[in-house]
Amino acid sequence: MQHWIAPSILSADFAKLGEEIGAVLDAGADIIHFDVMDNHYVPNLTIGPLVLQSLRSSGIDCYMDVHLMVKPVDRLIGDFVEAGADLISIHPESTEHLHRTLSLIRDGGAKAGIVFNPATSLSALEQAIKLVDLVLIMSVNPGFGGQAFIPSSLAKLKQARQRIDESGRDIRLEIDGGIKADNIADAARAGADTFVAGSAIFGSDDYAATIKTMRRALDETLAI
Repeated sequence: MQHWIAPSILSADFAKLGEEIGAVLDAGADIIHFDVMDNHYVPNLTIGPLVLQSLRSSGIDCYMDVHLMVKPVDRLIGDFVEAGADLISIHPESTEHLHRTLSLIRDGGAKAGIVFNPATSLSALEQAIKLVDLVLIMSVNPGFGGQAFIPSSLAKLKQARQRIDESGRDIRLEIDGGIKADNIADAARAGADTFVAGSAIFGSDDYAATIKTMRRALDETLAI
């Protein structure tokens, strides 16, 4: 499966968000990671569906990977589908009925993802794996950008990769939190194929050079 680099706009300059997205796409990013926080499920407040709708209206037509860190979550799913989300990922803890929530996403026409925090077991994946197109492993505790990578996340990545492979389904495996040029290869070797990077890209002086360095590390991993 092709490796995807997914800059998280949580670390972008919100005063010129459209320009920032255009810049990282021009610099070689594959998709955009759209973090939504509610100051309830996580201790931060970010953006909602109107921002995504505005970006779509302005002509931004890239793949939008929407990560909902909100509780309760069902009420917002339809709004994000209508706003233009290509994929919507949710946390098992954010819903009382995981099957129903994932079905809401898929029935709306978007792809569905399930997210596991560092301390959350993969047990829910057994019931959800037939309903998901992406599994996201958090390598930091969600809520803030710029956190340090939690090394034990690599073991969880390997476990998730094994379960995905055993399912026989075409499911992407994403890693989010503290991903940089010096650890992206480790995540790839553990089984990830989609890499969310916020501050590592948006905090750099040269988006293209940073993404190129990450891509080189991934290519070298594939060559081994």
